[in-house]
Amino acid sequence: MRTKGEVIAQLIDPGIIAVVRAQSSEQILPLSEALLAGGVRAIEITTSTPGAIEAIGEASRALGERALIGVGTVLDVETCHAACEAGAEFVVSPVTKPELVVAAHEHDRPIMLGAYTPTEAQAAHEAGSDFMKFFPADGLGPRFIKNLRAPLPHLRIVPTGGITMENAAEFLNAGSVALGVGSALVSGEILTNADWPELTRRAEGFVATAKAARS
Repeated sequence: MRTKGEVIAQLIDPGIIAVVRAQSSEQILPLSEALLAGGVRAIEITTSTPGAIEAIGEASRALGERALIGVGTVLDVETCHAACEAGAEFVVSPVTKPELVVAAHEHDRPIMLGAYTPTEAQAAHEAGSDFMKFFPADGLGPRFIKNLRAPLPHLRIVPTGGITMENAAEFLNAGSVALGVGSALVSGEILTNADWPELTRRAEGFVATAKAARS
C-alpha cells in the first residue's frame, strides 16, 4: 500500500480524478480498465454506487498499483473507516466535516473535504484536510479559484462539478492542483451502453488537456 505522500503525488499528476457514480458494481472493473487505458489512474468510487465498499475492495485487489482507487461522497466516519479498510487510497467528502480527517489519517490516507467559501476552505485546511474540494465548481468558475489563491496560496484546491474538456485548462491555470471530473468523463450514456472505448478516448483527452495546461 502506498503512503499518504505517494498517493498525494499521484493525485496531482496528471491531476484528473474520475468521479464514478456507477449504475452497478459490476461496471467498476471494466470502466476502471478503460480509464487506465486513457491515462487516468485516480478513480473515485462514490458511495452512491450500489455495493460501493465491496466494489472498492474488488477494484483495489484486481488493479493493485496500477490504479488509485478512492471513495467519494463520504459523510460519516463509519463509511470512511469501512472504505479505507476495503482498500480505498483516498477519501473525498462534499462537506467540511473535520472528524473525517482524523478517520482518514488513522489509515494514512489523504482526504479532500468539501468547501464553497474561503472560510470553509481555510477551516478544512486547519482541520488537516490534504485537499479542498470546491463543489459545484461551475457555480464559482476559474476566476474565483484564482482570486481565492491570491490570499490563500497554501490551499490545494480540487474543483469538482461542471468540469469539462472546454474549461479544464482554465481551472488548472487558475491554480487548481487537480480536477474532479464526473459526467463529462464517465457519462450515464457510456455506462448504459458499456462504451468503454469512448471512455478511454475521453480519458485521453482530459489527460492531454491537463498536461498541456501545465507544460
